[in-house]
Amino acid sequence: MTALPADGIRVTDYHTAGEPFRIVADGLPPAPGDTVAERCATAVGPGGSGTAPRPGPLDALRRFLVQEPRGHAGMYGGFVVPPDDDGAHLGVLFWHKDGFSTACGHGTIALAAWAVDTGRVPAGEDDRDVPVRIDVPSGRVTATVHRAAGRTTGVTFRNVPARVTARKVPVATGLGVVEADLAHAGACYASVPARDLGLTVDRASLPELARAGREIRAALAGHPATWHPDGPLLSGVYGVILHEELPDAPGGPRQRNVTVFADGQIDRSPCGSGTSARIALLVGEGRLEEGRVLTHESVAGTVLTGRAVPGGDPVTGLVTEVTGTAHRTGEAHFTLDPDDALGAGFLL
Repeated sequence: MTALPADGIRVTDYHTAGEPFRIVADGLPPAPGDTVAERCATAVGPGGSGTAPRPGPLDALRRFLVQEPRGHAGMYGGFVVPPDDDGAHLGVLFWHKDGFSTACGHGTIALAAWAVDTGRVPAGEDDRDVPVRIDVPSGRVTATVHRAAGRTTGVTFRNVPARVTARKVPVATGLGVVEADLAHAGACYASVPARDLGLTVDRASLPELARAGREIRAALAGHPATWHPDGPLLSGVYGVILHEELPDAPGGPRQRNVTVFADGQIDRSPCGSGTSARIALLVGEGRLEEGRVLTHESVAGTVLTGRAVPGGDPVTGLVTEVTGTAHRTGEAHFTLDPDDALGAGFLL
């Protein structure tokens, strides 16, 4: 472990709708590149991929923070880096237990709340809506931090355009052949109704849901609809959304989902970028007209809401807004004992 500063590394932890987000703003190893996308490519390394990065200082720090004994297999986080230009307040490299991702809606919500809570983006005592512009590997996203009585009460982020790239793609799984819908929303997501697999979206079914998600992701590897015109960093299925219908909410459809990403990691939240992908699919189906809102629930019972901004198209690009809450859970100062054989981290 060579990426850790001599005096250790400090982090701030948030959660968005139950999903953790560990923020690292200082003490990072160099991340060469002129843009956040280029810095992400540096972190992944030549010949690496988002879920199989090459060894390097940034990846070593990722593993140090995400793995036990400091983290766990469900940990998520981000390295704060310079933005692409003066038009944004900050940039971020998103990471999880298997590597780096190009988009993260729950992380964007947490990071925007952190930026305002810490004063990195100033907010007046009477400000009700504070804009925070963040450069992520898939582009620039704008978050609005909602405030009341000097406190953050929620965050709405406007994602990069979401577009549907394929419908009803047959996928063979151990539970039978199902049909997947594919949409890009900063990353590529495959959506499959859980009932088509004979499953329900609940805690008891998590092992089977995770297994099915891994199978579907592997089966779709290399499918043309998963390719992004900006290159391999944004291509390939990042997450598999296994969803089920719930009775409609007053403002529109209501669904519950488990999003399985990377190598079987389960999103505790309803998945922010995945919610954008679901919005694009629902608009294309005529189920989320202008003015209606998707209520998106997680297996943990938490909620994100989302809508389509008028004027877009789900095939060529649809701008979406997703709203949720983020809360700080703590701060830590991590160090490495040179005599600790397990200190660099491990996963079970």
